[in-house]
Formats: sequence, structure tokens, C-alpha cells
Amino acid sequence: MTHKTCFLIGAPVDSGKRRAGCLMGPDAYRTAGLAEALSGLGHQVTDLGNLSPAPHDPDVKDGVIFAPNQTIGWTTALVEIAQHTMAEGLPIFLGGDHSLSLGSVSGVATYAASVKRPLYVLWLDAHTDFHTPQSSDSGNLHGTPVGYFTGRSGFDGFPEVTNPVPQENLCMIGLRSVDSAERQALEASKIYRHDMRDIDENGIAGPLARFLNRVAKANGLLHVSLDVDFLDPSVAPAVGTTVPGGATVREAHLVCEMLHDSGLMTSLDLVELNPFLDERGRTAHLMVDLCASALGRRVFDRPTRSYN
Repeated sequence: MTHKTCFLIGAPVDSGKRRAGCLMGPDAYRTAGLAEALSGLGHQVTDLGNLSPAPHDPDVKDGVIFAPNQTIGWTTALVEIAQHTMAEGLPIFLGGDHSLSLGSVSGVATYAASVKRPLYVLWLDAHTDFHTPQSSDSGNLHGTPVGYFTGRSGFDGFPEVTNPVPQENLCMIGLRSVDSAERQALEASKIYRHDMRDIDENGIAGPLARFLNRVAKANGLLHVSLDVDFLDPSVAPAVGTTVPGGATVREAHLVCEMLHDSGLMTSLDLVELNPFLDERGRTAHLMVDLCASALGRRVFDRPTRSYN
């Protein structure tokens, strides 16, 4: 196994939706032993602490779009640190809601352009998050990051996306909650997408293997964005956007083990963990286990827990 330099970047972003709690996510991952799990695999781990948003104008209450200025501040800060840490190792962004990916992916994409390599994105999520601020019925910006970093218009006031991710470089797996506006936009796009019926009928390994082969052939960098609601809420309840019928624990571990086997992952988001909704830390521990699988932990390496 190739040992990596991993940077843990706390991004306590809670401005992407109205239900509070994701700001506690970064510390929940730390409490669940993420740094220890990765260092135990031989990786060098540096915890950079929690970010703060860049200076921004105050938001007005009861706006159509929830907390846009705060989210602009977070995006600005995340773009900067993503570019910096990509040059030195593998950044792991500890969310925080999924609006953090407006900044993390955009920053990684700019770094990829600077080294003249294409960026690919694996989106593990129940939702496509392909909205723009204008198309979103909820006004929650955690539903817009894919729209933003692929270069859709309508993000006034946000940092300019100078290196949009080509739609054909994006693969979504686990979809099961897509509204009509997103569906129409996706059907007109080149984004590869696999809903849970596809997974049920054909398995999860095939679509992922085909995508990873495309990344490898292009000598691409690979950003992985893992949303808690990719998982079924019966095993991962700590998320405010629960959608039944998600990935099983074994399916999720298979995805992460395949990512490690490929050696392609160069950055990672862990998003939408709301510890306020968790059950004695079970979701945080599962997400830590998945991150460890993506960075080399094997099932046969893991001791069996004793409950005697």
C-alpha cells in the first residue's frame, strides 16, 4: 500500500440548509477516531483544525435563498485551502453540509488545471445536487454544488468557476431522490448517473469499475464526495435528508475498497453528518470506517469486536 500525506480539514459549514447541526460534524469525526484510523494504516495525518468562512456580507433573514453570503464566504475559504493542500497531499474535507463542495471541488479543479490533468468527480449521494439558486424550490444551497462546479449560471456573488468540471467527468451513484427540475437538467447533460434501481439490478461494482477505468485512462485526478445519505438511514441515521433504500454497509465498503485498489483518489469530502441526529455515534463511526477502507483498510485486517 502506498502511504499518503492526509490533511484533515474541518469545514463546519451549516449554511447550506435550514436544519442546523452539521457544524458539529468535523469534531464528531475526530471523536470517532478518524486520525487514529488513518495513521494506524501508515499514513501521515495532519489535522489542520476547523476553517472559518472568508469575510462576507451579513445575510438577511427569511430570504428566498438561505444564507447565501455565508455560503459564499465558505466557498471562498475552501477554494483556497483545497488548492494549497492538493499540492502537498490528499485533503479530506470534514463537513459540514454538502454546500462545502462548492468550494472543495472548485479548488481541486483549479489545482488539476494547474498541473494539466483532468479532474473527475465521484458523487455518492441520494441526490444529484445539480440545482442552481434559481431552480431550487427549497432555497437550500446544499442542493447546488454540482450545478456550480460544472459551470451552470445563476451563482451571482460566488467566486468565478474558472475551471468547470466537464459533465462527462462526473459519475453519480446511489440516486433515489431527484425532483423534476433536476431530472430535466440531468437528462440534457452528459453526467453518468446510476440510481438505486440500477444498483439493485446490476450491482454497484460494474458502474464504478467503468468510471474508474475512464479516470485511469485519462491520467485524471479523482475527487470523491461521500454524503451520509448515500447510505440507507437504517445504518446511517445522522442526516437531515434521510431517503430510504440507500446503499448497504457492504455495498459502501465495496465502493471504498475499489477506490483504494484503483489508487486514483486524490481528495475526499465527508458531508452531511449531523451528530445531533445520530445514535451513540454509529453514523460517525461508519463514515470513519468507510474512509479507512478507501485508504487501505481490509476486512481481514479489522479485529472482531467483542460484546461479551
